[in-house]
Amino acid sequence: MIKNLLVCCGVVLWMAGCATTPKYHVSTKPYTVMGETYYPVASSNGYVDVGMASWYGGKFNGRRTASGDIFNQNKMTAAHKTLPFGTRVRVTNIDNGKSVDVVINDRGPFAHGRIIDLSRGAAKKLGMIETGTARVRVTSL
Repeated sequence: MIKNLLVCCGVVLWMAGCATTPKYHVSTKPYTVMGETYYPVASSNGYVDVGMASWYGGKFNGRRTASGDIFNQNKMTAAHKTLPFGTRVRVTNIDNGKSVDVVINDRGPFAHGRIIDLSRGAAKKLGMIETGTARVRVTSL
């Protein structure tokens, strides 16, 4: 009986050790950039938006993002003003139909009229490196 109890406790402890801690803390704390205040949302459920995307890389490569990640311009990541860090979204280039799934790990873009800022790698898959911007649909996954 005691042996079975110990084995059962051991299995429970082992399974608890397999649980993963979320990588990102969900914060809805407002922040201000260039005089404008943004209010991050707690959930991305049902999020869909259409607008202009831009991309970034180069001088930001290797720097820390707002989420604390080290930015890698070749990974499938993006910056968004209000979606929670760790949110997965599908970005579709409306002009050519190409899509890519990215993880939100930074804040931005803060250029007027832009809804998402993609890593260089994601922008390349969408076919928007040369143009620098593209009209896109962003849908939470």
